Amino acid sequence: MPAPTRVPVFDGHNDALLRLHRRAGPGAVAAFLEGDEKGQLDLIKAGAGGFAGGLFAIFVPSAERSAAPGQAASPDFTAMPSPPAIALADAQRTVFAMMSLMYRIARESRGRLRVCRTADEIETCLHDGALAAVLHIEGAEAIDTDFEVLDVLHAAGLRSLGPVWSRPNAFGHGVPFRCPSSPDTGPGLTDLGKALIGACNRLKILIDLSHLNERGFWDVAEISTAPLVATHSNAHAISPHSRNLTDRQLAAIRNSNGLVGVNFATSFLRPDGGRDKNTPIDLIVEHIEHLLEHLGEDGVGFGSDFDGAPMPAELGDAAGLQKLVQALRNRGFDGKLIEKLCFRNWLRVLRRTWA
Repeated sequence: MPAPTRVPVFDGHNDALLRLHRRAGPGAVAAFLEGDEKGQLDLIKAGAGGFAGGLFAIFVPSAERSAAPGQAASPDFTAMPSPPAIALADAQRTVFAMMSLMYRIARESRGRLRVCRTADEIETCLHDGALAAVLHIEGAEAIDTDFEVLDVLHAAGLRSLGPVWSRPNAFGHGVPFRCPSSPDTGPGLTDLGKALIGACNRLKILIDLSHLNERGFWDVAEISTAPLVATHSNAHAISPHSRNLTDRQLAAIRNSNGLVGVNFATSFLRPDGGRDKNTPIDLIVEHIEHLLEHLGEDGVGFGSDFDGAPMPAELGDAAGLQKLVQALRNRGFDGKLIEKLCFRNWLRVLRRTWA
């Protein structure tokens, strides 16, 4: 029998830029373009697994944390305090450095990676076989209270923004890493955070709900005129992690014609919230099936969290993406639905958000 056709994947979240930024030095660009054994995503692994593009997160790590976002010092996630807030100047320094790194990678890739600002540009990359990179900021600590920097970042290519990561800032309160836990963990958006949602709507910047607590989620749902999107979250009904979405939240996302990107991190897949790499890839499929039940076939995509968290060993890294595609085939998913999950649903919601 002929080998199954490889399906391109557009992904809602990765932390490759953070990994490369921490590496520092002139080798960071080459580590992405030529491959890096330590990373879960680079150009070589992307090519091997059909990773055709995605939202590349710019994240400002907290000073005391040595782990990537999504990871934690305590494997049980039961009682982690929120990290302290980040100063504006420190956040801006890191954001500008990581954005510069993205553009250096694009320049030195000689067309193999392109920074995209529109859905049409993403589709062109898919046609040409170039990796489509969309700039995303995870946590708005670099945004000033007058939103002047937001205008500059948008002009430089920013097309997606999470108002908070899992720590408080001037805009709201992030959900902590706890399992089991409700996502209703504290106050929602501040008045400035609500103004930020309006500013993102005006600039056509996607608003990422993934790290907002439940009250912040409902604040965005009430204010925003764009589809509701969680770029890398899972089903709370399967994994009762505070980072995951309840069925009531999923209903609101469906009603907005929004999308959830399924997170591959073991912590957000497993019922016990553990970081065990011996988590079966079929558990990703179980989350997909639950989300499809509540969101419909147009409302689910991928949001891997590559380079931000431990992955199931069976999947490994971006080179293993077609193993997930095959797991979907094995579960009886047809080709049309698989294409929606892999890239078409993301193109739909991005086109609608950015139009």
